[in-house]
Formats: sequence, structure tokens, C-alpha cells
Amino acid sequence: MAYDTCVYSRDEVIRIVTLAYEYAMKRRKKLTIVDKANVLATSRLWREVSKEIAPKFPEVETEFMFVDNAAMRMIQWPTSFDVIVTENMFGDILTDEGSVITGSMGLLPSASIGTYTSVFEPIHGSWPQAAGQNIANPLATVLSAAMMFEYAFNLKDEASLIRAAVDASMNANVRTADIQIDGEKSFSTSEVGNWIVDFINKA
Repeated sequence: MAYDTCVYSRDEVIRIVTLAYEYAMKRRKKLTIVDKANVLATSRLWREVSKEIAPKFPEVETEFMFVDNAAMRMIQWPTSFDVIVTENMFGDILTDEGSVITGSMGLLPSASIGTYTSVFEPIHGSWPQAAGQNIANPLATVLSAAMMFEYAFNLKDEASLIRAAVDASMNANVRTADIQIDGEKSFSTSEVGNWIVDFINKA
């Protein structure tokens, strides 16, 4: 026999859901609350708290979705989502699923937002197997820096420039092997990084 216990406090959920609404206000004003409220007590707490907070953000379109349906819709209609808020386990699964849509985990930044301190990092982890080979895709790290500029320092113009540099590198086919088009030359980590730095310096 084995079992696991998942615990969320009301205050904890209030903080996270409020933060999600605040970010939704800065974007397309749409928030999807993903849960399993038909089965899990913790999910019912998330849904209850979200319904209490939603009226404070009347400009934000709020939708509730079970995690299994969200996983399907993320593949079929990814652009129907903007901001998603969910518990840790569901979030871990959905972010990895989302990486398939982009083509590589090397493209996805992440942020762990705290009340006083935040951490910005790629979702893919350290990948020690690639150490010293100069083959890792640096774009998730670069995009994590863009998130840091925007959300931690409120430097939106600088964040936009970093993202523009990444877009330009993709359009110029300056890409590492994991996302390069068949038949095109692949670039090393440092080559992609240097290209992005040069783009920013010339902007």
C-alpha cells in the first residue's frame, strides 16, 4: 500500500491565484484555472478561491478546466490559452507538454515568483550530459533573462529587445541542432549567444 498527501492552505492559494490575475491583466486578460475539482479536495479549494477572487478582476475572462481536458486542448488549440494557473503537479506536466508545441525544451523560460524574491530559469534543468560540448540551446536562458527584466525590474523595453533578438536569430536560422531546419547549418551555444549579443548591441 502507498499513498501521498497533497496540502494547500487557503492563504497560499489566494496568493498564487491573485498573482495569476495580476499577470493576466498585463497580457490578453484571459485566465484559465486548471484543476481536477471533480476528484480532488485540493482542486476544489483552488476553484473555490478562484471564484472568490475573480470578481475583483472583472476585465479578465476566467475559465475553469479539468487538467485532462486542458492537456488535450493545449495540443489542439494552444492559442486559446494565455495565462494558466494550476497546482504544482499539473503545472509540471503541462509545461513539459507545452515544450513539444514549441519544438524544444530549450525554448521555454520559467519564473518562480515569490513575495519578495523570484527565480528565473529555463524549464529544462542543467543537462549535465552536454557539459563542455557547446551544444546546449541557450534561448530558454536568454528568454528567462527577458522575463526577469520585465517582471522583476519592470524594464519592459529591455525585455522586448531581448525577445526581438531571439526572434531575429530564429528568423536568420542561427539555431542550435535541436531546432535547426533539416539541411541547414547548426550553430553552437556560444555562436548563438554571440549573435544575440551583437544584435542587441547594434539595436
